[in-house]
Amino acid sequence: MADLEKAVEAFSAILGYPPSSAEVIADQKVRVAMFASRDDPHSGHIELLEATADDSPIKRFIDERGPGLHHLAILVDDIEATLTYLKAKGFRLIDESPRVGTGGKKIAFIHPASTNGVLLELQER
Repeated sequence: MADLEKAVEAFSAILGYPPSSAEVIADQKVRVAMFASRDDPHSGHIELLEATADDSPIKRFIDERGPGLHHLAILVDDIEATLTYLKAKGFRLIDESPRVGTGGKKIAFIHPASTNGVLLELQER
């Protein structure tokens, strides 16, 4: 998002509640505002992202494609086992081992070349 505060304002108005959390992920050079489902916070969430540096991958993405949908996240029970399975099936992985994402959760990305152009994030429950 080019302007995280504006996006948070819009999503808060649409959803009827404020973000459940916000944080900076320094090693990924991104600020995150997260909207978890109020009915079941473990069922999924919306993450709004803003670059914190000019060399952030999010900034490069927005500069090339404009603001909008960046990726979809899929919750998995065992991220290491899922990565091993996907690699064996021939999926192109951006991360062959997990890294730390929002809320300290383990995450890894699958390259969009393997998923019909959609960047997928695996997130361990």
